[in-house]
Amino acid sequence: MTGMIINGKTGDWEVICGLEIHCQIISKSKIFSGASTHYGSDPNENVSFVDAGMPGMLPTLNEYCVRQAVKTGLGLNAKINKYSEFARKNYFYADLPQGYQISQFKYPIVGEGFVEIDLEDGSSKKIGIERLHIEQDAGKSIHDISPTKSFIDLNRAGVGLMEIVTKPDFRSPEEAGAFLRKLRSIVRYLGTCDGNMDEGSMRCDVNVSVRKVGEDGYRTRNEMKNVNSVKFVMQAIDYEARRHVETYENGGMIEQETRLFDPIKGETRVMRKKEFAHDYRYFPEPDLLPLVLDDAFIQEVKDEMVELPDAKRRRFVAELGLTPYDASVLCEDRKTAEWFEKAARGHDAKKVANWMMGDFFAMLNEKKISLEESPITPENLGKLVELVTTNVINGKTAKDVFAIMAESGENPEKIVDEKGLKQVTDSGEIEKIIDAVIADNQDNVAAYRAGKVALMGWFVGQVMKASKGKANPGMVNQLLKAKLDGK
Repeated sequence: MTGMIINGKTGDWEVICGLEIHCQIISKSKIFSGASTHYGSDPNENVSFVDAGMPGMLPTLNEYCVRQAVKTGLGLNAKINKYSEFARKNYFYADLPQGYQISQFKYPIVGEGFVEIDLEDGSSKKIGIERLHIEQDAGKSIHDISPTKSFIDLNRAGVGLMEIVTKPDFRSPEEAGAFLRKLRSIVRYLGTCDGNMDEGSMRCDVNVSVRKVGEDGYRTRNEMKNVNSVKFVMQAIDYEARRHVETYENGGMIEQETRLFDPIKGETRVMRKKEFAHDYRYFPEPDLLPLVLDDAFIQEVKDEMVELPDAKRRRFVAELGLTPYDASVLCEDRKTAEWFEKAARGHDAKKVANWMMGDFFAMLNEKKISLEESPITPENLGKLVELVTTNVINGKTAKDVFAIMAESGENPEKIVDEKGLKQVTDSGEIEKIIDAVIADNQDNVAAYRAGKVALMGWFVGQVMKASKGKANPGMVNQLLKAKLDGK
């Protein structure tokens, strides 16, 4: 059996987990008003009368948000529902000025689909998508400015959200982590959500229960709200599952409740009791007509779709000869994959991938810069690889050239020409250097011929040093061995 198994006093338990992910829709204006969605503005700067819940203000649906939701649904291999309805989800909180949230309940815009995740053991698994619906975000309550007051920022109120609900298909924290990374990659490729969990534009509610291995049905679940990193989601699942097992094995019962995960303590605590979803008293939104999509609109969105990470990864393996691991790393981020494709165009793709995942990524980390800020262009990295492939320079010299490129951003061909770094491939010239090294080190020549063959490496080093690193290493080895062996 795969997944996380908890060995308890009364037997083995398995984890059952489902996720609800809120993704802020990338759109210049909010879903039901014309107010800006710009992140980082001063508090309450981007608020319309609609967002503030003023009496008599009517919502107007943003068509672009609908298009973004349909695009995301297609990226999740999901059914696009031509008919959907908006509903009022009633609850009262200080940062929800209307006293209700406009959402979708019985009739969501996107139905069932799936996302395939890749696991560390090399296997893959399909995670079912239950639905995707669109809704408006609430504002933000701020409790750490004053010891006696809370403050409300409504800039986020009314920003479009896609709520993606999975089926309870996760059996370990690692599966949930893999899914969130894959989902984040998909929405970033599509340009429908930036996936920045630290900024709150992608937030995750985690539902966890446990059951005995082999047991049918589901036991009572608990929900942990607004977990804001992949790492914390995985920690929350692990902690909560173990808490459930301990409770059952000590004779207790799990009550249905909403909990919060404390990342500092690494544990969950009760937020509120929650019995049934109809506590929200959903009813159809009277100010918005049902949303009806036609085939032409859905096809138009399909025509805008980009190559998604799974398809790109398969193509990199099949057409460019990359390993599945290399392809996965390079395809996780769309900009990285596009940068790599530019660098590899017309060159040895596997060698370009090795340089990118080695020296290039190390350079970005060391300089603490993004891909866009790199002094080395993709075209120039490709040229550097070509210089090595065609034996113009050797691998050691290439690293020196790369270091110069990382500082100056110069064309590698220009660097090689100006500094006279071209590799020596003339066999006559290399033989002269070898003859000089042999003549100066007769003792070691005798030792080598007496059986101390490990000295071969020392001789190669001496020849490379004498050539100032420019001799072709392959030719050096071949010619040197022939000379030392007396052939």
